[in-house]
Amino acid sequence: MPHMRPLDPAFPIDRQIALETGPVVLINVFTLDAEDEQGFLKTWQDDATFMKRQPGFISTQLHRAVGDSPTYLNYAVWESNADFRAAFTHPEFRAKIAAYPASAVASPHLFQKVAVPGICVG
Repeated sequence: MPHMRPLDPAFPIDRQIALETGPVVLINVFTLDAEDEQGFLKTWQDDATFMKRQPGFISTQLHRAVGDSPTYLNYAVWESNADFRAAFTHPEFRAKIAAYPASAVASPHLFQKVAVPGICVG
């Protein structure tokens, strides 16, 4: 299971998923040892395949850091926090995350769109 390191220690993912909100975007930054990259990618693909079948899932994309840094960023879009919570706490998913390499550290956090006049739609 990856170690969890909240982006905001005062408000970790377990508190975030308890809120009732509309659409959310999960941002999850993973760090790991370079020798664990192939195992990480296989496990992430397995997790993403599970998540794609869950109600409320919209999309996901994985990015790798430029250069020699074995750091990855995943973002996933969900119709609601309730949908994400159901998938994230699903026993099958919880069992799958145990397959991540021991060096993996995950930093998940949920976000919502912000309207900025003339720049971003809400």
